[in-house]
Amino acid sequence: MFPERYYHIYNRGINGEDLFKEERNYPYFLQKYFKFVLPVAQIFTYCLLKNHFHILLRVRTEAEIREHYLGKVKKTDVMPIEALISKAFNSFFKSYSVTINTTYHRTGRLFEEPFLRIQVKDNTYLTTLIMYIHNNAVKHGFVEDVSCYPHSSYLVHLNDDPTELERKEVIEWFGGNDTFVQMHQNYGSEGRELDHYFL
Repeated sequence: MFPERYYHIYNRGINGEDLFKEERNYPYFLQKYFKFVLPVAQIFTYCLLKNHFHILLRVRTEAEIREHYLGKVKKTDVMPIEALISKAFNSFFKSYSVTINTTYHRTGRLFEEPFLRIQVKDNTYLTTLIMYIHNNAVKHGFVEDVSCYPHSSYLVHLNDDPTELERKEVIEWFGGNDTFVQMHQNYGSEGRELDHYFL
């Protein structure tokens, strides 16, 4: 992963195991993301579903990342930027896994490795991907309507509560809240073509 680029990252539990054992695990997962990854990568959209997750993010600038690690990691100024980015993600996944293993008396890896990532290179794909991620709960039969699923960023984009999400930017991509809702509700064959590529 490289600075100032958008990525769709996704992963699932090893051998299809649930990543989220109970309701409290969902906000805890996001809390860990905010702690370890947010300093190196902004978050735009997410969907968390029992045994897998999807996140759309943008890696911050090299200067921002190095500033975050200054004084925290030896030789930060000479480490390849890719190594510092990887460190953030490794810390995130490891921290969440350790807590789940301790809490639920399990051992070994929790996530499949390595986590999957695809660089997002154009704006049309970007908006389609956001709809795909939010509609993942519908795709897997958790809900019939995207607005009914509590563990995605869909509703967060539509309210005014404080958030770590880049909400303003996402809504601007869609041209406003009304268009955001309408396009998600009309999500059709164009977006569902992505089903062949992702979880």
